[in-house]
Amino acid sequence: MSLLNRLSVAVCFVGLTVVGIHGIVPYAFATPVFGLATAPDGSLLVADAGAGIVELRKGVGNLIAALPGVTDIAPIGRGDMFATRGGGPGLTTGALFRVSRGATRQIADLYAFEAAVNPHPTAVDSNPFDVEVLSGGKALVADAGGNDLLIVDQSGRVDWVAVFPNELVSTADLKALAGCPTPPTGLEFICRLPPMLSAQAVSTSVAIGSDGAYYVGELKGFPAPRRESRVWRIEPGTLHADCGSSPACSVFADGFTSIVDLAFGPDGTLYVVELDEASWAIDLGLPGLGGTVNACSSSGCSQVATGLPLPMAAAVDRRGTVYAAINALVPGAAEVIALP
Repeated sequence: MSLLNRLSVAVCFVGLTVVGIHGIVPYAFATPVFGLATAPDGSLLVADAGAGIVELRKGVGNLIAALPGVTDIAPIGRGDMFATRGGGPGLTTGALFRVSRGATRQIADLYAFEAAVNPHPTAVDSNPFDVEVLSGGKALVADAGGNDLLIVDQSGRVDWVAVFPNELVSTADLKALAGCPTPPTGLEFICRLPPMLSAQAVSTSVAIGSDGAYYVGELKGFPAPRRESRVWRIEPGTLHADCGSSPACSVFADGFTSIVDLAFGPDGTLYVVELDEASWAIDLGLPGLGGTVNACSSSGCSQVATGLPLPMAAAVDRRGTVYAAINALVPGAAEVIALP
């Protein structure tokens, strides 16, 4: 999805009110900010695609590894982590890195894997967007370009875990957002869309539950419908599963709009980040409603915070404090906040 590669976005928010939250460390991110993680020492690590990996600790922000294009980080130990670099249509930069005390080395060329294997048989497109650590020195990578979940071992060998299915969805939400039959100039094509279109399941996020299962969040592609994004649960150890039919895949939760991140808390709560309740169609210059962080368990989901401007990532520390990156695509405005 091109949205996940843009360095800026034209957004008009309507009626946003965010109360009681402030940036935890003043820091001028180069932006866009795509990923957030808590390190073993309690600091926060930020994937600032404009510069690299930033550490926020004890009121100070520092760039600890230069890696332009970074989309996510996953701590392995103190000073040691995996990091993904994004790609997208026409780009060949998608890769997985190992970062150790500031030294960065490429582990796997994920674009090359996509070009050779293309597990989701559409256009060749790789945009590694989220990474998690597995035992045995392995990494799970959600590839938002390939619409799949990958696994990489410590030798750099890549395989695919699952692919995610297209879904027939209504175009009514996008038409209403555009104000059809009189949309803004340049968006007249929206009003001419058929009633239904096939939308891609863009895999933007992965997290590992206490049950060992892999949880993957999807951002539903064009026509950017509301309340059609899902969180998939994949049995641990799964390989080569089609989540449209495989018994190894099931829908853990649904009814979300444009999921961009997942994070588990210490009590097993799954936090789900929605970019905007109006959907990612705000990227077309249409009015937004603000994004939401949800808390989910086996009994259901509830909102932790809503009306957030462009939240792109979340992380939870050992005490259960939830952090979010907001205004994440806006140069000069991105910040990391603690949710009340």
